[in-house]
Amino acid sequence: MITVEGLELSFGSGKQYNKVLNEVAFSVGEGEAFGLVGESGSGKSTVLRCLAGLYHHWDGRMSIAGQPLGKKLDRERCRLMQMVFQDPYGSLHPRHTVDTALSEPLKIHRMDDIDARVGEMLEKVGLNDSFRFRYPHQMSGGQRQRVAIARALILEPRILLLDEPTSALDVSVQAEILNLLQKLRALEGLTYIMVTHDLGVVAHLCDRVAVMQQGRIVDTLGSKVLSEGGATHPYTRSLVDATRSYTRETPQAA
Repeated sequence: MITVEGLELSFGSGKQYNKVLNEVAFSVGEGEAFGLVGESGSGKSTVLRCLAGLYHHWDGRMSIAGQPLGKKLDRERCRLMQMVFQDPYGSLHPRHTVDTALSEPLKIHRMDDIDARVGEMLEKVGLNDSFRFRYPHQMSGGQRQRVAIARALILEPRILLLDEPTSALDVSVQAEILNLLQKLRALEGLTYIMVTHDLGVVAHLCDRVAVMQQGRIVDTLGSKVLSEGGATHPYTRSLVDATRSYTRETPQAA
């Protein structure tokens, strides 16, 4: 369904020139959950921003269901593909209620039955109608992320781009959000591309994973192979080893 070929992106010029994506290529089938993992600065989130239309100066080819993606964002692309950001508090307007956040995209795209659609979407993400007129500061982090997911789904897209959607949440809340995303994928037939640095998240939600290093994809494998220690690429194995050796006590002991 999603095809990316030879994707390249750079910033700056002269001494400030920095190439952040280099010949990135992968494909994602319809209904698949595909993960992008790697260390900070490897280019994972940049790939999502190119797909979402937030960066326009990329080179290469990207297509969805055989239709090429242009460099400018348009209404059809917004209906087809939406993004869930890492920080739910930062991605929601502090002076807009939940009702406003969910209603506004429907009004922009001239969709009908706005009131009913907002109520149904809140129910889908596990929030009752009492949340409808709350502001972001009146909700927990997990509740705010549920609203962010609801806003992404309100236009009935086929694809969700997930930029570390659980990394800002407590561990117990992370599991709730991952289970919600898994449920919504099955219910709505969604296709996911998820950026994360957490290999446990990949194993829980994704079917396959691409490993990025310095703007390139260096390995692609099934998440089951990854979780069972079957990775053979040296960099992928180093990520797995780092994850296994990390504990929450480590920073305190240092």
